[in-house]
This record gives sequence, C-alpha cells and structure tokens, in this order.
Amino acid sequence: MSEKKKPALLKKLTGGLSVRMVTSIAAGAMICSFGIHNIHQQTGITEGGVIGLMLLTEHWFGISPAYITPVLDIACYLLAFKYLGGTFIKISVISTACISLFYKIWEMFPPMLPDLSSYPFLAAVSGGVFVGIGVGIIVRQGGSSGGDDALALTISHVTHWRLSRAYLFTDLTVLGLSLSYISISKIIYSVITVTVSSFLIDRIQNLKLFRIPE
Repeated sequence: MSEKKKPALLKKLTGGLSVRMVTSIAAGAMICSFGIHNIHQQTGITEGGVIGLMLLTEHWFGISPAYITPVLDIACYLLAFKYLGGTFIKISVISTACISLFYKIWEMFPPMLPDLSSYPFLAAVSGGVFVGIGVGIIVRQGGSSGGDDALALTISHVTHWRLSRAYLFTDLTVLGLSLSYISISKIIYSVITVTVSSFLIDRIQNLKLFRIPE
C-alpha cells in the first residue's frame, strides 16, 4: 500500500469518530459489563435480548461471554448492515470490542460486589441500573451496545413495529427460552431488570450530558 493511500484509508476508518466518543463508549462498556458480571451472573437474574442469550449460552455450553458476545453481535450486525449504515456498524464494533475486553478483565478477579441472590428485587434493580446507564451512554454516541439494538432496529424496519415493541419481542423471546434453566420467579425479576434498563436507556438518550457535538 502506498504512503498516499494510508492516510486516506485511516481517515475512512476513523471518520465520524472522536476521542471523546470512543472514551464514552469505553466507559459505557465498562459500566455495563461490570454489572452483568458482578450482579446478573452471580444471582442468575438474566437480561433479555442478546445479553440474555449470551448468559443462556454460557450456562448450557460453558462458553465465556468474552467469546460468545462478539459472535452474537456480529451475526446481528451482518443482518442489520443494509438498514443501519456503515457509521453505526463502525461505532458498534468498537463498543463490542470494549465490552469483550472488560469482560475478560472482570473475569480475572473475584466478584467485586456482594452476592445479592438473597435479595432478588435489589439485584434486579441494581443490575438494570448498571446495564441501563452503560448501554444508554453507548447508544447515545450513535451506535449500539451490542446486537440487541441492531436486531431490534432490523425487526422494527421489517415489521414496521415501534422500536419499543421490537425490543420487547426479543427480550420476552429470550426470557422464555431462559425458563429452561431459570425459575419463573427469577424470570419475573428479569422482567423488572429489563424494564429498569430500558427506562434508563431512554432517559439517557435525551440527556445533553452524553451528547457528542455535531
């Protein structure tokens, strides 16, 4: 590759990105993955969508979230590429890499939070807060925290459903499958954590604090 082509390629790969944006994505990935590893995985309270599918796969096949998350996300991104555009995919790939990296970091240490298994309602709310804040920060940057957003947007586009309905469809589908290893009482708490995280994601999307200037 010639020296002239290198700057052009680099500019194309980094176009639409900024240090502040990447830093925000990394912060969101750190918060989200911390909550899932230290609360969801400890207590058995799952999320819907790709996060719930990731935990389902980890339970039945013993595959680390650090490996299964990119596989599930990439599959969703490939499905949604024609509807979401290159910039969205570019930002989302960065967030997926950040989440996988932080999962590996958290797995190197014992749980950093108390086991809330005896307090499922507190676990559901706390887990929802971590996921909602972390994902909300990432989505605010114009990308996605993972395949959930890409999949929901694709379903919404194809079916003409409201986006909230598309998210609910994927969440309830995965939670239904999760009944294969999680009791119905815990699934109820999973519905609570999904509701909390969805609420926070929506709220953070409307805050100026995390908005990247045009």
